[in-house]
Amino acid sequence: MRTSARRRGQDPSFVDEILRLDEEYRSALTAAETTKAEKNRLSAQIGKAADKSAAARELRPQLDELSQRLESAQQRARELSAENPDSPLRELLTQSSNVLDDSVPDGKDESDNVTVRAHGTPRAFDFEPLAHWELGERLGILDFERATKLSGSRFSVLRGEGARLSRAIVQFFLDRAHRNGYTEIAPPVLVSRRTMWNTGQLSKFADAMFLDQDADLFLIPTAEVPLTALHAEEILGFDRLPLRYAAYTPCFRKEAGAAGKDTRGLIRQHQFEKVELVWLSAPERSFEALEELTAHAEDLLAALELPYRVVALCAADVSFTSAKTYDLEVWLPSAQTYREISSCSNCTDFQARRSGIRFRRDAGSKPELIHTLNGSGLAVGRTLVAIMENYQQRDGSIVIPQALRDYMGCDTLKSSYDSSW
Repeated sequence: MRTSARRRGQDPSFVDEILRLDEEYRSALTAAETTKAEKNRLSAQIGKAADKSAAARELRPQLDELSQRLESAQQRARELSAENPDSPLRELLTQSSNVLDDSVPDGKDESDNVTVRAHGTPRAFDFEPLAHWELGERLGILDFERATKLSGSRFSVLRGEGARLSRAIVQFFLDRAHRNGYTEIAPPVLVSRRTMWNTGQLSKFADAMFLDQDADLFLIPTAEVPLTALHAEEILGFDRLPLRYAAYTPCFRKEAGAAGKDTRGLIRQHQFEKVELVWLSAPERSFEALEELTAHAEDLLAALELPYRVVALCAADVSFTSAKTYDLEVWLPSAQTYREISSCSNCTDFQARRSGIRFRRDAGSKPELIHTLNGSGLAVGRTLVAIMENYQQRDGSIVIPQALRDYMGCDTLKSSYDSSW
């Protein structure tokens, strides 16, 4: 854990404090058990005495002292227990990130991320390509002004063929997930505080979430949250593994830490949509599963014939809950750069430990913690952006990728502007 913390750029001294508090907790438990045993021994001695009343009077001071010591030790154990929400040990454990896998590259920030592979060649335009918000507004399929009127900044309205194209993308993603063996789930998008904590969203990312304070329910930042927690406090059979789930949901984030970044367009919104892929895997297969999960997300980009690359995040850039992460980045012509469209992570037993998700290898074996994995398959809005920008034509129309034409019923998206709109 110390090595992992150092690689993440963190001060590892918190590990010593965790060990100190844990030792104090265990000492308090031992003291309570020893004191209770001594108290029981004296009580038994009274029960065996010929003159029980005399024995009780003689031993009463010792019993009273033992009762006080027992209460004190039990109280200290309760204060230190990781199950106590106010425990300093729990606070430290809650703030401790997952242990990095040894295969994660070293690095101090995102500039040290490593490109693992690339697919496709960015298109060479014979005209100046437009940004997706310019294309969308000219075609009448994107309306940011009305979205601002309805909800404020960082929202959008999709109209006509834009809404249809977004829906076609979702259906294509879900059909591919079904073909790859995922069970489709339609989960709630409002979840409890406990569910958010189970998957590592709380308390570290609380400020980034939308909360209904009266109901104490959070709008999900990703479908990873309800999908991963579906089996909280359950013991699964080994023969059921791996479990693979897919869900299409809206997602909600305050993006408080992104002030001034990507203020135009669909890249960074308070409300967006994703198809999420989640695995529950046996520990010995989880890193193999990460490669397979990542391949499923890659296949979507390849089928849409969008140039992309796979990047292994360095130690300082891997998220709080993850042991290893690959980002899929798609080429955006207007920015002349690759932008993240999917993040595929192996969280090992980090989320399972919080959620109490375990499995048995057979009927007589001891329960073990499951490993959880998640990945976007894919972010819908960013896929729409990538299609619009990479498939734009000189006249402002957008060619529909071959993989989506049956869903759209057309091969080109042209202006749907209506003056009455």
